Amino acid sequence: MDLSTQSILKRSAALCGALAVSTAAAAANWPQWRGPEFNGSTSEKGLPSQFSKTENVVWTAVLPGPSASTPVVWGDTLFVTTADKNARELRAMALDRKTGKERWSKKVIDGYSRDERSNFASPSPATDGERVVFFFGNGEMVCFGLQGEEYWRRNLQADYGDFAFQWTFSSSPVISGGKIYQQVLQRNQPVHGKGKPGAESFLLALDPQTGKTLWRHVRPSEAVAESLESFSTPMPWTYQGRKELLITGGDCVSGHDPETGKELWRWGTWNPTKIGHWRLVPSPIAGAGVILACAPKGSPIYAVKAGAHGAVPDSGLAWTSAEQRTLSSDVPTPAFYGGDFIILGDQRRSLSRVEPATGKIKWTLETPGRSKYEASPLAADGKIYIMNFASEVTVVDAEKGSILATVPMGDPGENESRASIIAAHGKLFIRTLQKIYCVGQP
Repeated sequence: MDLSTQSILKRSAALCGALAVSTAAAAANWPQWRGPEFNGSTSEKGLPSQFSKTENVVWTAVLPGPSASTPVVWGDTLFVTTADKNARELRAMALDRKTGKERWSKKVIDGYSRDERSNFASPSPATDGERVVFFFGNGEMVCFGLQGEEYWRRNLQADYGDFAFQWTFSSSPVISGGKIYQQVLQRNQPVHGKGKPGAESFLLALDPQTGKTLWRHVRPSEAVAESLESFSTPMPWTYQGRKELLITGGDCVSGHDPETGKELWRWGTWNPTKIGHWRLVPSPIAGAGVILACAPKGSPIYAVKAGAHGAVPDSGLAWTSAEQRTLSSDVPTPAFYGGDFIILGDQRRSLSRVEPATGKIKWTLETPGRSKYEASPLAADGKIYIMNFASEVTVVDAEKGSILATVPMGDPGENESRASIIAAHGKLFIRTLQKIYCVGQP
């Protein structure tokens, strides 16, 4: 072998090694509802902008019923919460990430829904790579091993009293720092025969190995009636070395010590006149030293400066969107990507990229289609992915704010798809009302 051939082989080997490292680095898990960074973004690369129900589809899995639950992925397994509409039962499922074939499906409990707008399977599961936790809107929480072996279960309504919500409760569990976190922010009076006078809103920390309560922190609020209710999920966040759990609901946003639940700071209110029907849906989102809280029903977004202590005055706000009416979100949780916030306005029919320090809009566009958008945006690989009730997926160039594609992924007559699109291991996973599509290069 001559020297030139040896040189070519060495360069080829180095290139292959670099590609292997690059591919491994891009192949990230999506362990809980808002992803590996708790902000709706991921470092995944090579995600498609062109696809359909047949083009660039690796596999399709049919589910036993509808649900707003977003899938999660760890390694070669995709986990998803679902409701079986015909059997009227709630199920936990695991699919092979590469093929979509069912690995296991477990009936968790009988039950389906308490109202016509949603069912008990709306919360998304969470995994730490050793176990996966499923929570349902009727209070049932169950933990499985990755192979489907049941480790423990409990019912939070049985432990702490009936939930007091106007609609079916939905808040996803989060696993972080060796703890499971679950919040229940509810009204303090019975509603529709559920709940009890003086019911408390609280944040719960559980031991992932046993399910036992590590601590329970009561989170009081001066909100009234339905404005006490929150369907958001607690978000872990670290700023200048201080770890926090961010919580929105009860007309305010607060930060809590993950080890004890103790409240570190609080800002509020976006509801000074105490309107009684302002339930909250979007979860908090943080980035670049700013924490966003999206007030409900077309109200502004409030940006709180990170690092606060105690009661935060209005001077602790970096900005509000009160004068920029396109910036508002009643249901979707924003994403943080490329140093900016990505805000999907379901009532304003807009998608915007926003500078964290000032609230300046870098670009904004009108969301296409007739259907409402309630699923939260995915930001990855230079693109933003959003999906509306009709399961129409729109792909947006994250830098330019231009639409790259709009793809109908739903079946005829499909409506009220609410699951967020996720990305893991170089693929998109799109849950419509009845199916999951794995999309990407085969």
